[in-house]
Amino acid sequence: MSTSWAAFAEAEPDLARTVEERFGSFTHHVLATLRRDGSPRTTGLEVRFLNGELWLGMMPGSLKALDLRRDPRFALQANPGPGTGMGGGDVRISGRAVEVEDGRTKGAYVKEVEPPEPFHLFRTELTEVVRTCVEDDTYLVVQVWRPGEPVRTLRRT
Repeated sequence: MSTSWAAFAEAEPDLARTVEERFGSFTHHVLATLRRDGSPRTTGLEVRFLNGELWLGMMPGSLKALDLRRDPRFALQANPGPGTGMGGGDVRISGRAVEVEDGRTKGAYVKEVEPPEPFHLFRTELTEVVRTCVEDDTYLVVQVWRPGEPVRTLRRT
């Protein structure tokens, strides 16, 4: 089961806002894809939240784009920033990436983002959103969301 960014944001607006703020704090983040042999590949990536979707744009023929064409599963981790403070917590999104071939949709993206062309564009379908943070310098707090379920919060000392 998966869902769009808009559906997630409607179901869990506070967590969605926190996740967008974390990704908005830095330009580059880390994308994990699966290589042909099944081993993980991690690469840097810029992401965009536009029109209710989380978009992944990539250079033509990039290995991460070829990985996603072959196996759409991905994990995306927000840049933690400098030091160990991780203001806003550690944020990860997992799901499937669906390549967008539709010229109208790509054109609207180009109008907003102005990426170098040509490029691959993927719309995401979320399967999990996780935020990990420290609360009151005492608790490790893990928030986990999956489609069709409310956010589950775990606190550890």
